[in-house]
Amino acid sequence: MSNQAKKDQTQELIKETAKNLFFVKGKFDATTQEIADEAGVNRTLINYYFRSRDKLIQIIFDEAQRVEQEKSKIIQNSALPFKEKISKFIESSLSTSLQYPYLETYIVSQINKGTCHHREIEEDILNDMYKDIEKEMELGNIEKMAPVQFILNMVSLLVFPSAVRPLFMENLLINDEEYDKIISERREIIINMLFKN
Repeated sequence: MSNQAKKDQTQELIKETAKNLFFVKGKFDATTQEIADEAGVNRTLINYYFRSRDKLIQIIFDEAQRVEQEKSKIIQNSALPFKEKISKFIESSLSTSLQYPYLETYIVSQINKGTCHHREIEEDILNDMYKDIEKEMELGNIEKMAPVQFILNMVSLLVFPSAVRPLFMENLLINDEEYDKIISERREIIINMLFKN
């Protein structure tokens, strides 16, 4: 293996370790030393590859935002019927929640700290989505409400269980495996709550 390939591999290992600590284990305050220990590398390598913990965190945050943007593209770019589009978005979101249980919480925590947040959806696409929601309401497929309420309901049903995962697990005496099963079963539940038929 070439020196460059080894460097790339080490850099990727550090990034994946940080993602695992932040998004999978929920350790948002992991220190440079904790990341290095978990990755099995010298702490100075983190500074060598990323210049600082803050730069590493920014890279991780940017990657997290790309994951969120990919989910939004399901709705933006699909020619599927509205309910199928929403179903695929929900399925993708739940799959991400299973892979990275603390991703949504991490993104919100970074936004609250003032970390730059890029809009995931353009205004014209959002307006088109509102029109689609209104059309579904006129057809009787969705309860009548302001379209933004439909979006808030959908996002709440998707994000809230992940955002409060540790609290629910502790209070409901549920382990990680059981909670993952609950999350994986939510697609039909959410669809049935959002749509009348």
